[in-house]
Amino acid sequence: MARMAGRRTLSAVPVLLAVTFGVFAVAALSPFDPVKAYAGTAGLTASQADLDQLRANLGADRPLVTRWWDWLCSALTGDLGTSSVMRQPVADVITERVGWSALLAACAFTVAVLAGTLLGVLAARRQGGPLDRTVSALAYTLEAAPAFWLGLLAIWFFSVRLGALPSGGLTDAGSDTVTAGQVASHLVLPALVLGVSQLPWFFLYVRQGVADALAEDPVRGARARGLAERSVLLRHALRSGMLPMLTLIGSRVPELITGALLVETVFSWPGIAAATVQAATAVDFPLLAALTVLATAAVLAGNLLSDLLYGLADPRVGFDG
Repeated sequence: MARMAGRRTLSAVPVLLAVTFGVFAVAALSPFDPVKAYAGTAGLTASQADLDQLRANLGADRPLVTRWWDWLCSALTGDLGTSSVMRQPVADVITERVGWSALLAACAFTVAVLAGTLLGVLAARRQGGPLDRTVSALAYTLEAAPAFWLGLLAIWFFSVRLGALPSGGLTDAGSDTVTAGQVASHLVLPALVLGVSQLPWFFLYVRQGVADALAEDPVRGARARGLAERSVLLRHALRSGMLPMLTLIGSRVPELITGALLVETVFSWPGIAAATVQAATAVDFPLLAALTVLATAAVLAGNLLSDLLYGLADPRVGFDG
């Protein structure tokens, strides 16, 4: 396992380098002027000479490769530049927000995996039954539902209509302190919405995997030996049926990041995803470059995690093969 993880980590290095260079290349081809974005409203009335001087001060007039190499060398020392929209070092922006994004993503993934597994097992046990038909139809519907639409619907129903849960933010309005109770109540809606947006894939994979496992000879043999149905389902069918879902974990990370971009924006959750939207709309290149690399690293880590989980669950898979 350690050898495979080491190889995958080493192979991620050129991928990250390519992504960072691609970010700089796209920025160079972009019609947006980072100097005018940095200057803000003052750039509308500034002379061309002042803009050129500001461009030189920011290093925006240097060749693409030089700017990329300087940024890369600085990033390796922990200096990711300064965010123009946040008015603070990029490293501080990420440090302050990454924890909230990790909390939201962990809760959402827990909801999606647990609910998807439970519903998938129940549906596979009685294929074609009322529960199977109902949940399957709902899953296919949710696959086509955008995360931001689910978020707005949840705010309308739970916050506006029922008044049961807060509609956004991290704490109550006017509160000067962040308490665990406030964070928990404000986390419920965004975590549920993000989790429900990921649930259909886990449900469908578990349902199909368990249904196929129930038709295999080992499961039929276990039933013939007189084992209880619960034992057959949980100890035999579920373990075999969960294997395809483990590979799904890594592939859902990009969708989780995309969904988090929308969910954090809708619910004003102070995470990395919301900062990405602000960086993109404000053409905040230092922050956008760092967040893009961070998202790429998360995707690579998710793929590695799915491979490790699959290998642990199935002894036939060799880590060093």
